[in-house]
Amino acid sequence: MRVLVVEDERRMAAALQRGLQAEGFAVDLAHDGEEGLHLARHGDYDVVVLDIMLPRLSGYNVCKRLRAEENWVPILMLSAKDGEYDMADGLDLGADDYLTKPFSYVVLVARLRALLRRDAGRRPAVLTAGDLSLDPARRRVQRGEESVELTPREFALLEYLMRRHDEVVSKAEILEHVWDTFDTDPNVVEVYVGYLRRKIDGPFGRNALQTVRGAGYRLAGDGG
Repeated sequence: MRVLVVEDERRMAAALQRGLQAEGFAVDLAHDGEEGLHLARHGDYDVVVLDIMLPRLSGYNVCKRLRAEENWVPILMLSAKDGEYDMADGLDLGADDYLTKPFSYVVLVARLRALLRRDAGRRPAVLTAGDLSLDPARRRVQRGEESVELTPREFALLEYLMRRHDEVVSKAEILEHVWDTFDTDPNVVEVYVGYLRRKIDGPFGRNALQTVRGAGYRLAGDGG
């Protein structure tokens, strides 16, 4: 899933980016509130990690403006302020969760995944396509009762395709949500689709992950 981290402390921002990428997230960074607001408005993000004390525009104001524009992207606020009124202010302005610094990285990731699951209409707790299942919280993939071991990038690719099952998804869309930059060679998508097929389809005699010539890829909702 695609995450925007808005954090002016560059070392912390870089550490968050590395850690979230290792968990299979695609991560963009912004280092001030105005840049963060611009990216949140125009980027197709699944969740935003938003510091409160930012140059140019505070996290409070970024959140307030997004909600005023009816942009409902899930927002997790980060702050060195741990007062109950500071937390209440953030939540009242439309943030979905609030975490004080210093924080546990394990807790941060768990809360991000909880936010991604909270939109129950589009984000069921366990994704299924026939007998293929993916549990984002437990990082588990199964075909029937048999576990399938995936790398973080393979897992992220399968999660994105399963959330859009039966839809044709272009290489550009996959790069935007699963990889971390827009200038990655599109052929890397084809390579990872091949890796994924050899794990979720080949051993089970299935054809869930399908190539749609000239358009992209589709994951069959019936599991192939």
